[in-house]
Amino acid sequence: MDTDSIHSGYSHHSNRSRGSNKQSERSSRDRHKSHSRDSSSRSDKNVTISASSAQPQQPDQGSAPTDAQDDNWGETTTAVTGTSDHSLSQEDLAGFGKETDGPVEKLNCVRFLPLALTLLLGLLVLVTPLSFLVLPQVLWPERLQACGTACEGLFLSLAFKLLILLLAGWALFVRPTRASLPRIAVFRALLGLLTLLLLLSYWLFFGVRILDSQEENYHGIVQFAVSLVDALLFIHYLAVVLLEIRHLQPCFSLCVVRSTDGETHHYNLGQLSIQRAALVILEHYYKDFSVHNPALLTAAKSRAAKHLAGLKVYNVDGAGSDAATAQSRAKIAAAARQRDTSHNELYYEEAEHDRRVRKRKARLVVAVEEAFTHVRRLQEEEKKKPPGDEMDPREAAQAIFPSMARALQKYLRTTRQQHCHSMDSIQAHLAFCITNNMTPKAFLESYLMAGPTLQYGRECWQTRQWTLVSEASVTSPLHHGSEFQLKSSDFSLVVTSKAIPHLKLSEEYVHPKSHKFVLQLQSETSV
Repeated sequence: MDTDSIHSGYSHHSNRSRGSNKQSERSSRDRHKSHSRDSSSRSDKNVTISASSAQPQQPDQGSAPTDAQDDNWGETTTAVTGTSDHSLSQEDLAGFGKETDGPVEKLNCVRFLPLALTLLLGLLVLVTPLSFLVLPQVLWPERLQACGTACEGLFLSLAFKLLILLLAGWALFVRPTRASLPRIAVFRALLGLLTLLLLLSYWLFFGVRILDSQEENYHGIVQFAVSLVDALLFIHYLAVVLLEIRHLQPCFSLCVVRSTDGETHHYNLGQLSIQRAALVILEHYYKDFSVHNPALLTAAKSRAAKHLAGLKVYNVDGAGSDAATAQSRAKIAAAARQRDTSHNELYYEEAEHDRRVRKRKARLVVAVEEAFTHVRRLQEEEKKKPPGDEMDPREAAQAIFPSMARALQKYLRTTRQQHCHSMDSIQAHLAFCITNNMTPKAFLESYLMAGPTLQYGRECWQTRQWTLVSEASVTSPLHHGSEFQLKSSDFSLVVTSKAIPHLKLSEEYVHPKSHKFVLQLQSETSV
């Protein structure tokens, strides 16, 4: 894709080669324009649902749709800047690079089932103590004894305890679901079962000893309701210990390796089940691992395929039953003989790639610095204008983007990052940098260095489903030597756990006077 002339200390292209390169570039652009017209005419038959980040525009009925992003936006985008002589209207520029969202997920009601059960159980917990107080007042009010001062004080205590229980339960249990686990959470199910058993026991006791006999001592009934709330508070304390505190102390060191490129990270976790440990690892993956780029993995495959494609096998004995097997063996043997010289080709390919990356980076840095210089000039001019005529940061970003678009696209193609950055995302990042008065280096940091997975768009990192592969049960706790995998559509994360060794510290006492010494000076007579 690179058609510019390359100057180095060892070779110079002639003017004829430059002219031929320019001519080939113009012809390739003409072919691209015709191809884009053909593709746009063919796309009229397709129905596309897309969400645009820019303002919606009503296209003409006779014009072709422009929702599809142009892959050559760096070569076809121009506008009036300090370094460009061409122009393009803001309406035309806003039509480029419209992102299309992925397929809309269907509403999965199963993921809201634990939250619904939690809310139902919480409602039952709050209603039960109040029912113990209200039912005697409704069923046999004339037989109840008067509630004294101590009984009224219990009402106040019960009200505050219920309020504390409500807030504590909301903080611990009413949370948005982070993920859908393959099995139920053992501790949560145990706590729910314990709470149901406690409520059932209190209801049975209330029905047998209070409802049947129509207890007249209302003070004792209030104390019975207060004891239920106290037991529920203790269950909540047990939930805090099991769900939040138990796994805080690190017990295992987990090594996570991505299967495609071998990127490795280590995490220290506490006593968790395998499925909970897998969830924690996935949360760390999206913020610690660099974005998965399959384009960087195709170089070795293409190199091996090129070696095998360059080999030809001739069968002089005629076609036989195992001719294909013999040809494959011959190719493998020939490739093994060429292995001794393949490292030279790999060395020069990597050196040439590094040189091209450095050249593209230098051009990109210069283009971005010139664009930001133009922005500063625009900002100084905007200060002199009336308040209503100031330019929006988004408009300023669209105005200066074409001056750096070609250099940025070539750099992203050279480093194989073009699929990670769309035109709209680049313009949004540029507008963000202009709004916050950032430097060109701050703008380029997102493209020069591979960032974490969450830094990029949802189409680059969002995996619809992860598959947990484990020989042991996913509800079993971690132990030394546990191994499991987290598989996605393109790669997998291989996890191995090792127990943190027991550390023994010994003390060595140093006496405070052991390091002291006395310096004795001998007096000498001067001669």
